[in-house]
Amino acid sequence: MSIQSPEQLRSKKCTACEGGVEKLSAAQVQGQLGALSGWRLTGDEERIRKDWEVKSFRAGMEFLNRVAELAEQEGHHPDLHLEGYRHVSIVLWTHAVGGLTENDFILAAKIDQLPIRLRG
Repeated sequence: MSIQSPEQLRSKKCTACEGGVEKLSAAQVQGQLGALSGWRLTGDEERIRKDWEVKSFRAGMEFLNRVAELAEQEGHHPDLHLEGYRHVSIVLWTHAVGGLTENDFILAAKIDQLPIRLRG
């Protein structure tokens, strides 16, 4: 996978993955992360994560509901977290391959376009 802009990623749809897809190399992951804002590699280097501090519990739930709708449309489901009523995080990885694929970056780019009410 060559490095793609957020716009290029958003123009794609996640593809069904039941295994048999190669996970991205460390170099591919690092290159693609550089094109996205705020996403970072987790400690196990098999997942990407982004954190937000939202205005309120309701704002967090509204955002997570939007993410859930998007995930259903894409057929690719992230781990969703709301902690301390205001701290939202999303973790992406392709469970079927135990690492990162293009689908994770497609969904990350699309999540970045969802409305969110941040604290501030």
